Amino acid sequence: MLRSVKELKGYKIEATDGDVGEVVQFYFDDDKWTVRYLVADTGGWLTGRNVLISPGALGKVDWNSRRLRVNMTRERVENSPGIDTERPVSRQHETAYHDYYGYPYYWTGPYLWGPVAYPAYPPLSPAGAPSAVQEEVAAASRQEEDVHLRSTQEVTDYYIEAGDGDIGHVEDFIIDDESWTIRYVVIDTRNWWPGKKVLVSPEWIRSVSWTDSKVHVDLSRDTIKNSPEFDPSAPVSRDYEKRLHNHYGRSEYWNR
Repeated sequence: MLRSVKELKGYKIEATDGDVGEVVQFYFDDDKWTVRYLVADTGGWLTGRNVLISPGALGKVDWNSRRLRVNMTRERVENSPGIDTERPVSRQHETAYHDYYGYPYYWTGPYLWGPVAYPAYPPLSPAGAPSAVQEEVAAASRQEEDVHLRSTQEVTDYYIEAGDGDIGHVEDFIIDDESWTIRYVVIDTRNWWPGKKVLVSPEWIRSVSWTDSKVHVDLSRDTIKNSPEFDPSAPVSRDYEKRLHNHYGRSEYWNR
């Protein structure tokens, strides 16, 4: 099902033996446009320390009570590598994080999540000594500088530039709660057409200027203006998606 990032902010993170905090933001990679981490604010429990939670650690999600359950203990989270959200997440930090939990590296392997297509990791057990192959992969990963992680909080409010001029700004992201892929960027066009919100797929983004805080889309302003309007209060249905892709003349991702 498709979910809003804004909707997921504030969800409680529940470990096997109690709450550990709540979701405050997300990190996605700008190559695959996939959420790689939830950032949990541990509040008073760990004196406000922020920690990363991989979607692969999530078990049952209680959408009604806004709770995300993870397959680890509070102590395991407490001892995990912390994160300074004011600084970029380095590959070295990611490697240390994955090694700590014994997770496979999502940036290696043939699939969206490295060796697997979906982020579903087995319950954690005490980590054993890494093999020689794991050590070699980890060493290579630590040397890799080309990291593509971006914060959803950072990218929110980026300007959207169509092929013929500005059209609005990023307001939200719509993610697939199974693969954690970002399916759509929500554009608020209120400076042009008051109240109208529209969706654009990352596949239709030509480029992102991170230094100028601008997203360049491969569409005209009129094409975006006349697209099916997005209603944030309603679920994104498959019928709506079909109308959206038909309007833009783009292939449907679910039929590939």
